[in-house]
Amino acid sequence: MTIEINVHSQEETEQLAHKLASLLSPPDVLTLEGDLGAGKTTFTKALAKGLGITRTVNSPTFTILKQYEGNYPLNHLDVYRLADSDEDLGWDELFYGDSISIVEWAHLIEDDLPNERLEIKLQHTGDTSRKLMFTPKGERYEKICEAMTL
Repeated sequence: MTIEINVHSQEETEQLAHKLASLLSPPDVLTLEGDLGAGKTTFTKALAKGLGITRTVNSPTFTILKQYEGNYPLNHLDVYRLADSDEDLGWDELFYGDSISIVEWAHLIEDDLPNERLEIKLQHTGDTSRKLMFTPKGERYEKICEAMTL
């Protein structure tokens, strides 16, 4: 089951991310896929704000991992630079600990991801519009997706 939600502005994207944030708790794992400029970091910033994070959130492209404190700790990973790497960065501690994790370019570490997670794909449909596709992997994430459509 994949849920598709169309947004027509950055504000609508932010509202959707805030709604999702209200449904999350540790150790939830979200994966983000989409072309450059599709809005992965914009979505993550809004999700972080929805989690009560007040620090500036930006892409961890060169550092791979940034951690933020809010209502729950948030791990923000950009694993683009890990393509063709077999390095274990302590995935179990990140994905099964006491924080929420959001992973950009997650397909590059597919074998290291938890089986249960929420996969989110962002796709350009216009200058400011996007299609977001939510694919739940596991019962918990199915319930989150159901709540997203209410």
